[in-house]
Amino acid sequence: MTTVPLLDLGPQNRALEAQFEAAFRDVLRSNQFIMGPRLEAFEKDCAAFLGVKHALGVSSGTDALLLALMALDIGEGDEVLLPAFTFFATAGSVARLGATPVWVDVDPHHFNIDLADAARKVSPRTRAIMPVHLFGQSLDLDALQAFAAAHKLRVVEDAAQSMGARWKGRATMSVGDLGATSFFPSKNLGGMGDSGLVTTQDDALAERARILRVHGMQPKYYHREVGANFRMDPLQAALLHLKLPQLPGYNCARAGNALFYHGALKGVAGIAENRAGADRAAKILLPVDFSGQGIWNQFTLRVTGGRRDALKAFLTERKIGCEIYYPIPLHRQECFVSRGYPGADTVEVSEQLSAEVLSIPIFPELTGEQRQWVADALADFAAGKGA
Repeated sequence: MTTVPLLDLGPQNRALEAQFEAAFRDVLRSNQFIMGPRLEAFEKDCAAFLGVKHALGVSSGTDALLLALMALDIGEGDEVLLPAFTFFATAGSVARLGATPVWVDVDPHHFNIDLADAARKVSPRTRAIMPVHLFGQSLDLDALQAFAAAHKLRVVEDAAQSMGARWKGRATMSVGDLGATSFFPSKNLGGMGDSGLVTTQDDALAERARILRVHGMQPKYYHREVGANFRMDPLQAALLHLKLPQLPGYNCARAGNALFYHGALKGVAGIAENRAGADRAAKILLPVDFSGQGIWNQFTLRVTGGRRDALKAFLTERKIGCEIYYPIPLHRQECFVSRGYPGADTVEVSEQLSAEVLSIPIFPELTGEQRQWVADALADFAAGKGA
């Protein structure tokens, strides 16, 4: 029986092990352990990769969101539109600043924020929208910009899962007032711990974010406002800098794995693509890259008819890693329920997806044998062998 982990970081990191060790020795011998030229070099190349004027390395993806919101002065009395179906940090960063997350539903096919629902939830207190480019797929950036302009809203792009994804050639993190991403080890560009990045095209916002990143300090020991310690350390920057040139290759390999799944399962009874008008009898709906330039951070199935947990058990029995991203939509998280944030009564798609989604292995180093094993298991389940 073939074993297929949900994610295996070993092969990717072992391929660069000698370079990592050399970078570690270089940082060690430099005695430059906070900020410095290694971070600046990484930031410069990230900015070039994304097509933005400014990129700031920070301590985590969550801190990237916090810093972006702080740079826009989002706080008490402000409302921020964001999807109800995503990772906790998106809403948590808004709540931590005393602002109000407003729950917006998502599209059932690409899982990103539903701008039509967002328009219904704009109020006089709404100051920003925080779309999440979920599972490595970009939201329609043209529609996002038009929406923000129509409602006079600031935009913070949460691209924690989508660094390198594009819409009509434009990268995520390049069209909002600010963008934020994560280098958590499971990301397409994964570090050796927590770190993240903030981007902007705006010189003034970049300057403010740099000051807030170091406790609101400029010059040294003079604090014009209260910031925080959001710094990325030079060792993390040096290691990530080595992986950055490999990112297009990693993303291409993920896309190849997605293409394989689609090809291997095309025409299999009980399996269809997750598009409008899909076969209602399908047990498994395969994710579709609607922009054609996604990066497949996850390959997330929809499993219909209350069969999701049965498929999870079936795959686990066959030693195939899988995970539910996310089993509880944000508006039903205990820490938010008591606060009564608005929008919770109209996010039916988010509720449905939380009961249906299941992510399967898509990491770049999957072998041909491993991905065939996964495809065969899905076909067997659809045929009723594990239903």
